[in-house]
Amino acid sequence: MPKRRVPVAQINIVVMTAIVYYLYFGIAFNGASLLPRSGSDWSGFFAAVVPSGTAFLVCVGWFAFQAALERLLPARIVQGTPLPDGSRLSYRINGALAMAVSLGAVLLGYRAGRLPLAWLHAQFGALLSAATIFSFSLALFLWWWGIHRPGGPSKRSGSFVREYFYGTALNPRTPPVTGFDWKFFCECRPGLIGWLVLDFGMAAAQYQQYGEVSLAMWAVIVLQVVYVANNFWNEALLLQTIDIQQERFGWMLVFGDLVLVPMTYCLQAFYLIDHFRDASPLWVGGVVAFNGVGYAIFVGANRQKHRFKRDPDNCRIWGKPAESLETQRGTRLLVSGYWGLARHMNYLGDWMIALSWGLLTGFGSFIPYFYPAWFALLLLTRERRDDRWCSQKYGADWGRYKARVRWRIIPGVY
Repeated sequence: MPKRRVPVAQINIVVMTAIVYYLYFGIAFNGASLLPRSGSDWSGFFAAVVPSGTAFLVCVGWFAFQAALERLLPARIVQGTPLPDGSRLSYRINGALAMAVSLGAVLLGYRAGRLPLAWLHAQFGALLSAATIFSFSLALFLWWWGIHRPGGPSKRSGSFVREYFYGTALNPRTPPVTGFDWKFFCECRPGLIGWLVLDFGMAAAQYQQYGEVSLAMWAVIVLQVVYVANNFWNEALLLQTIDIQQERFGWMLVFGDLVLVPMTYCLQAFYLIDHFRDASPLWVGGVVAFNGVGYAIFVGANRQKHRFKRDPDNCRIWGKPAESLETQRGTRLLVSGYWGLARHMNYLGDWMIALSWGLLTGFGSFIPYFYPAWFALLLLTRERRDDRWCSQKYGADWGRYKARVRWRIIPGVY
């Protein structure tokens, strides 16, 4: 009798959800230890993750507030990449303005005494559960909507779990084609801006408890605000990412955008409330410099590629005409600058930025390093996927390119 196989999608749903909850348990009820200890407060954890009506109102209200900003604020209209039928979708680009309005409103509310930001720390477990239930529900709606009103490319597998996990529609919109774009909106707005608000909540909790905000906490918040601001400054470039161009919008991206990102990316600030409050200015300064090097690589590499794509004949990189390899497809592969040192050196810069946030917490716990560790695995997986995709796309030309640019991410190492 053949063995019954558990769908991979089902396993991923359980594992990803459990990881987020376990990280919260570890940092809040297990002394910031990754492994359970004899004094772990399991009963306190289970009581804390019971969702409350207020937590639901905050999650739904925040989502609705961000959606309203996306619709109502002035926006630049940008055309997306061509779809399989040759058509293009229009996107509203106003994320930077939405971020400024959101953070300004939050900070003004806090200064006026109307918005108790420390509540976010005290009710983190309830918010986590509310956000999780909301994301599961939204993914179910998007599964249904993608079947009945896809408005563009969609895919059915015959398995509900698989369709629910990966999604059915590539670009679900309400109404289809011309309406609100669920994927592009969720990719950044509620989660990334919400992550920064949670950071502010952790700083407020530290100030409430100790009467000061530590240097390391300030550094984490500043570096993460800069990271999100840079993301929105280059918001139109997100239309060129694999998530937007190729991934259908289902539970995997919904949960990642609305729960995994805000609830785990703020763990450095969460940890710093009670730990590493006496970080030396020298250490903090060194980490900030390390972060700056990461930015120089990440932003520099992306700009080089963007300039080359825009005008390959007149592009100059590091003071010299850009070099490239011609392909049988009629396109060119850049082999100058960072792209001559490694095939994805931009990944190295992005990972250095992530690692710097963990370094600002010291070495007392692994939990603040979850994001850089997870991100490293994600980048390695993505690089391998890109390699397979490019091999199919360019054929023998990709082999020539790899012979010219030997290293994948880190020159001389990998």
